[in-house]
Amino acid sequence: MSLSTYSKELIATANSLAVSGKGILAVDESTKTIGKRLGAIQVENTETNRQAYRGMLFTTVGLGDFISGAILYEETLFQSHLDGETMVQKLNKAGIVPGIKVDKGLRPLPGAQSVETVCTGLDGLVERAADYYAQGARFAKWRAVLQITADGCPSDLAIRENAWGLARYARSVQESGLVPIIEPEILMDGDHSIEVTSAVQEQILKEVYFACQLNGVLLEGTLLKPSMTIQGADCAQKSDPQIVAEMTVRTLERCVPASVPGIVFLSGGLSEEAASVYLNNMNTISRKAQWNIGFSYGRALQHSCLKAWAGKDKEAGQAALFARAKANSEASQGRYVPGSQPSSDEQLFVAGYTY
Repeated sequence: MSLSTYSKELIATANSLAVSGKGILAVDESTKTIGKRLGAIQVENTETNRQAYRGMLFTTVGLGDFISGAILYEETLFQSHLDGETMVQKLNKAGIVPGIKVDKGLRPLPGAQSVETVCTGLDGLVERAADYYAQGARFAKWRAVLQITADGCPSDLAIRENAWGLARYARSVQESGLVPIIEPEILMDGDHSIEVTSAVQEQILKEVYFACQLNGVLLEGTLLKPSMTIQGADCAQKSDPQIVAEMTVRTLERCVPASVPGIVFLSGGLSEEAASVYLNNMNTISRKAQWNIGFSYGRALQHSCLKAWAGKDKEAGQAALFARAKANSEASQGRYVPGSQPSSDEQLFVAGYTY
């Protein structure tokens, strides 16, 4: 198949994901990472427990009112619910588009500094994406990671290599019918200012879209999943939420083509409440481009939910997920009232985070 075979479908899928008042539930943690989360609530990391937890998420009544898509780990895409229906069927019934994490993780980048990485998984990606499409996935995610340090990171090499990888991935999955979520994450690690983050993020995003142009990526059939423009976690000067929102919107306006239908932010270690407040403030600012600004949160949607579920309380887990999904739905329309939904203000930042 060629890209033209799927172009209309890609655009339609991207627009269905980037709809006002809805966002994406990122539940694509690797087996190792979900094991850490389950371990924190004294639940054993078995396939049965992972199935029970994720099945609990996907059968939350009314979740589709706030969530347009769910990013799955490969195990979950091919898994059935405890009642025998597939997880894909559960999501489709809820009006939620199934997606799939397609990268194979991070590896050290040869020739770069020790903290710099490159995302792997391009070999055979067109064929794998076709298998995921056949299983019911309609969009994909690939996470590139860059870090700001005092000694010159991210290097030009790391920026260029990760931008090229994102563009190659985007083109590859589009050829098999999947909408690519392009995710150039800037880690919160460090003591740099918000101004430094903004300058680095501009450089990264410009490189990403230049690479997408060279690779013939259909931008109307993509979504962008960036970090918010925020100071490093160890920076003494903490920016007001409104400043974060203004700097983030300014950075995006300088770099992201208007043809991209939606921007879905990652929470990147922000607390549940902060992730909602920052998103809400962004959606109160008039902007030059008409992209839909929404969310694609993992920890900021699941943190309270996981603790409430605790391996046994389905109703409590679903109530917590529903509350955070509703809060972020309101935030994506600029009408969230801070503290109006149950949430945790516990910082979720983990230095050197991997997943």
